[in-house]
Amino acid sequence: MRIAGKEVSLNRFFNLYGEMEFLDTAYTWFMGLSEDYGVNPLIFGAIYVGAIPFFSLSVIWLGYNFKRGVSIVLPAISATLFFISAYLYLIIVGENVPWWVYLIILLLVLVGGWFTIKKVRRKITHQIDQI
Repeated sequence: MRIAGKEVSLNRFFNLYGEMEFLDTAYTWFMGLSEDYGVNPLIFGAIYVGAIPFFSLSVIWLGYNFKRGVSIVLPAISATLFFISAYLYLIIVGENVPWWVYLIILLLVLVGGWFTIKKVRRKITHQIDQI
């Protein structure tokens, strides 16, 4: 590759070896968590990402039921279970997980729940205002 009239090696230009070494080290560490704690990071990630559309549909279902005057208990339970599903996997399957991980999970659930409740209340208030 020529840059400003000089021949430059792609490996030197992009420093690919250093980046690939970092990615390999990060992947090895990440997958090593499975051996240390019994939690497969790929399964955790799949549950975490896979639950997002179901959580969103549950929140929509909750708003729909509220608007029709039907009980919102089942959609609320559904939304809650999808919201915490990946963390439930970690709690159930995890072994020798440090205490601070449980503290972080608790904080994530509390903060996420708080913002979700605020969002749902805002949508419900908006729907009531439209009636």
